[in-house]
Amino acid sequence: MNHIAIFKLNPSVVTIRGETAYDADGNEVAYDKDAVQAYVDAHAYIAKRASEYPPITDYIDGVVKGDQAQIDKYIADCLAVKAKYPKGVA
Repeated sequence: MNHIAIFKLNPSVVTIRGETAYDADGNEVAYDKDAVQAYVDAHAYIAKRASEYPPITDYIDGVVKGDQAQIDKYIADCLAVKAKYPKGVA
């Protein structure tokens, strides 16, 4: 299970041990595992994009050098990654 999804979907949860969630008083909090999985699936694009984006230093180097072609290539590469992994698609 993805702890981030459990926290996002259940504001009363403050601690998770294994797959069991607890509130501030130590009471177990029931949560919808299907909703958690749906959240995880809908946000999977974030990690996929992050692993394929070009390094930001490529963009900064282009700016420092005034190399518009390098800047444009960086932007095009980023847009290609966004197209490959659209938001909300597992």
